[in-house]
Amino acid sequence: MKQLDRMTVDELWSLHEVISEVLTERLAAEKLALEKRLTQLRGQPHSTRHQNPVGRRPYPPVHPKFRNPDDPSETWAGRGRQPRWVAEQLSSGKKMEDFKIQPDRTFKEKQP
Repeated sequence: MKQLDRMTVDELWSLHEVISEVLTERLAAEKLALEKRLTQLRGQPHSTRHQNPVGRRPYPPVHPKFRNPDDPSETWAGRGRQPRWVAEQLSSGKKMEDFKIQPDRTFKEKQP
């Protein structure tokens, strides 16, 4: 530490720049090594990691649970924001049960 006390401001600044450069290089190398290790742990090749960085798992399809009585092509699974047609029907006095899609009982009756 006594050596630093004897250095001029210009010398200290030069030392600071050298240290910053070395730190940047070492941190980048360490980050790359950690990313490679993480990729190995996931069991994926390193090159595919950059193609799909999110790595989101696939979700099963969500089937609709409600149908608009005025327009049967409009359906809603009950997730996310409520569609306008649901809000309009509810404000007119109807209940959510009125829009429920009834399960197909013919398929279930045929199974043993």
